[in-house]
Amino acid sequence: MNALLVDDDYFVVTALEKKIDWKALSIENIFTAYNVSQAREILQQHPVHILICDIEMPQGNGLELLAWIREEEYIVQTIFLTNYADFNYAQKAIELQSFDYFLKPIEFDKLTLIIRKAVSKANEEKNIEKAIKEGYLWKKNQNKIVEHFWRKLISGKTFPSDPAVIAHSIADQNLSYQISDMFLPLLIKVFPYDTSLGKEDKDLFDYAFLNVLYELFQSSHYSIETILEYKDYNWIAVLKWNLPPEPYQMEEICASFIQKANQFLRCDACCNIATVSALPAVHPVIRQLILMNEELINSRNQIFFLENYNYQEAAYIPPDLGLLEELLNQSNPAAFFEEIHRYLHSLVNNQSMNASLLRLFRLDLVQLVYSFLKSKEIEAHKLYTGRTNDQLFIQSLNSIEDMVKYLTYLVNTATKYRDFAEQPRSVVEEIQQYISRHYGDDLTRMSLAETVYLNPDYLARLFKKETGISLGTYIIEARIRIAKHLLKTTPMSVNAIASKVGYSNYSYFSKLFKQETGCTPYEYRNLQ
Repeated sequence: MNALLVDDDYFVVTALEKKIDWKALSIENIFTAYNVSQAREILQQHPVHILICDIEMPQGNGLELLAWIREEEYIVQTIFLTNYADFNYAQKAIELQSFDYFLKPIEFDKLTLIIRKAVSKANEEKNIEKAIKEGYLWKKNQNKIVEHFWRKLISGKTFPSDPAVIAHSIADQNLSYQISDMFLPLLIKVFPYDTSLGKEDKDLFDYAFLNVLYELFQSSHYSIETILEYKDYNWIAVLKWNLPPEPYQMEEICASFIQKANQFLRCDACCNIATVSALPAVHPVIRQLILMNEELINSRNQIFFLENYNYQEAAYIPPDLGLLEELLNQSNPAAFFEEIHRYLHSLVNNQSMNASLLRLFRLDLVQLVYSFLKSKEIEAHKLYTGRTNDQLFIQSLNSIEDMVKYLTYLVNTATKYRDFAEQPRSVVEEIQQYISRHYGDDLTRMSLAETVYLNPDYLARLFKKETGISLGTYIIEARIRIAKHLLKTTPMSVNAIASKVGYSNYSYFSKLFKQETGCTPYEYRNLQ
């Protein structure tokens, strides 16, 4: 397989040649060009399968080159490089069926993954072309039938259990399975780190994830029939066994996968291993595996066996909430989380940890923190809003680590804001600054309290205690002060100034202005 690098910058071309392991990508020959004309000559003289091309070049751009390639009907997977996230460029690249669109500066590890995908696509194109020539295009259709069969089995709510019905379905779809064939389902759950590809580019992460799995699960003892994602970051793999599985074989492979996931995919993982079953039993086994995955809460990077799982409804015994409340009030987060860790790990050690208990535990802790904030006149339901809170809340039932991460956010936010709220001068200054920036808005006790997440009545009392005047009076004085400045320094009409400082009713504005200054706005302007 051959690749062509096209860029008018000599150093970019050189970096691409040297910093990418082309042999590992099964690319034998690398051609280089520094303009569109040179690239056309190479394409006419040599077969090129992968094109990495800059868009902006002085003698014709990359989009024009790809348009020419399409006209000549060359089958080339094209990856564009550009310094600009220009929508028109991207739209044109899509229209010309480019493989990918990559922004400079170049991140070579990500680009390598994209090239690997392009190589796979090029190989697929070659295989399709070969299949057409040899009359074996039906193989591709057969692969889709196999994938549909397993997707229906994995994600469908119902699947035939009668061996005769399954045998008829297999024969009808021309699948190469026997009722007696033995299969082993695996459920793999991944937890991408915040800075990993799993959070930044899931498609690329999934591609790398599947590469790792297919490289690991290679054996003469079994074949991989399918690997399907049944919900985000939760995958089912089904292995068909030619020989009976050896003890601990799957455990060793799963342990190796977890290690590679940590190291190369930058994510944690858990593997759930089912029992080897004949085809009629695979569907119920997979349903049990999914149920175990949903209910079983444990630490990350662990391996679990379906045969060892015995779900029992355990009675919820809460942690020592009185002690936790005391530690929260004492501003002792270290001791607070030490008690949390002790409690959670006691549930794990007693094999009584499951999603139902963890939900009740989470409810108790949320109520504890909300009660703590209420005692400080802080409105928790307004403090804990936004994407971060929602995401951490949803993820908190994934693992013990996720629960601790959510509680850490909950408690740290509470103690941090408690410290702020206990400094009246800081709260008052925050409100005064907000008023000075938003004097033209509809300012009320309620709206101002929302900016500092405090109870409106408490904020009003606090403000008057610190400043000696009521919140309403301060707003009026601040607005009149701005109005006086505008009357002195601008030619704006009095009506316009009234509106600008938050008063749509001119008569009311004029009345307030006279109460504060002893004269009307017009009289005040004429005195200047």
